[in-house]
Amino acid sequence: MNEALKNRKCKPCEGGVDPLTPEQSRTLLRALHPDWQLSDDGRAISRRYRFPTYPRTVAFANAAAWIAIAEDHHPVLTVDYNDCTVAYTTHAIGGLSDNDFICAAKTDALVAD
Repeated sequence: MNEALKNRKCKPCEGGVDPLTPEQSRTLLRALHPDWQLSDDGRAISRRYRFPTYPRTVAFANAAAWIAIAEDHHPVLTVDYNDCTVAYTTHAIGGLSDNDFICAAKTDALVAD
């Protein structure tokens, strides 16, 4: 994982800027855990995290939500019995921003060995 991304802080995004290009997104994606995927349309990234039990999955989802609140950048969290899928996009610009990759790196840190 890229420590530089994890240590950055999200900047407010109210629109008025262009989303990252597919090339920029692919470059930043390489700094994340290899399980992160770029959506077909290039507007979102997502990763599925697996856990041995439901309580562990919910604890992870709550921690990811805490990051979202602290960074004021909110993912879609899909919680199942033993997995949680996290998806980031920047709605205000209709695509990806640095904030998505910053939060993805912070989310990865929750499960880093």
